[in-house]
Amino acid sequence: MLNSHMDISVVVPLYNEEESLPELVEWNRRVMETHNYSYEIILVDDGSTDRSWEVIEDLKKLHPHIRGIKFRRNYGKSAALNVGFEAAQGRVVITMDADLQDSPDEIPGLYSRIVDDKYDLISGWKKKRHDPITKTVPTKLFNSATRKMSGIHNLHDFNCGLKAYRREVIKSIEVYGEMHRYIPVLAKWAGFKKIGEQVVEHRPRKYGTTKFGLSRFINGFLDLVSIVFVGKFGKRPMHFFGAMGVLSFFAGTVISVWLIAEKLYDISQGHKFRNVTDQPLFFIALVAIIVGFQLFLTGFVAELVARNSSERNAYQIEREA
Repeated sequence: MLNSHMDISVVVPLYNEEESLPELVEWNRRVMETHNYSYEIILVDDGSTDRSWEVIEDLKKLHPHIRGIKFRRNYGKSAALNVGFEAAQGRVVITMDADLQDSPDEIPGLYSRIVDDKYDLISGWKKKRHDPITKTVPTKLFNSATRKMSGIHNLHDFNCGLKAYRREVIKSIEVYGEMHRYIPVLAKWAGFKKIGEQVVEHRPRKYGTTKFGLSRFINGFLDLVSIVFVGKFGKRPMHFFGAMGVLSFFAGTVISVWLIAEKLYDISQGHKFRNVTDQPLFFIALVAIIVGFQLFLTGFVAELVARNSSERNAYQIEREA
């Protein structure tokens, strides 16, 4: 049962962060008690291989506000966030990384933007970063592509771990794959349009090593394409595949008819002519016709799947009167 009176839930996904956890928890406790917030800290251990879970159990004995969740194996940050979101009870949910690069001192400002300014989501912007260039340059490219494809032009840092959400937002979305990078996009497609940004401090990593890898950007880009497509055409796939198929089929048909008509004209005028099958353009037209037909069939099958989905009429209802 949700605790409608709790102010803040702090959700922290973590993997092999045994050294930073005591300091992170104490820092959060100090901020919460200074501002008299009612709160909980949800630590989601994503299959750590160090002593992270033992540290969480020890901390829970000292701090009654801590809740721990442990995965049997490493599933990834998105899975950890999704489980944390399901468990969160606070009216405002704050996410942060466990490596102490996100400052809990930012929490009051983020909380105020949600409660007082009535935002649905506030994303942190690490304007001044303490990361190597091998991470900062790909991040800038990633954020630029995400802004253009998602239509959320006011965010500079989609992947910042420090974010604040109205509870209704995290209860209305599902995070999976590498989708934790695109939570603002998921929120937008779920109908939450008041999305803002706040400059936050980015601290140098104090313990451990980064889990960053180039493959995360490749997988992240593929997830971005997926989420944009599903958001626009998830309930009407025929509008995409059918339209592309019809255009391709029509183009191929027009080219074929033109080639045949040109040959017939040359024959009627006694001009020298080439066989239609001797022209490379004919095979391009043939491929366009086949591809168009296949795209149309794909759209038809996808439409049947969508119509039989249990979520075909699942819509986000804001309120009733």
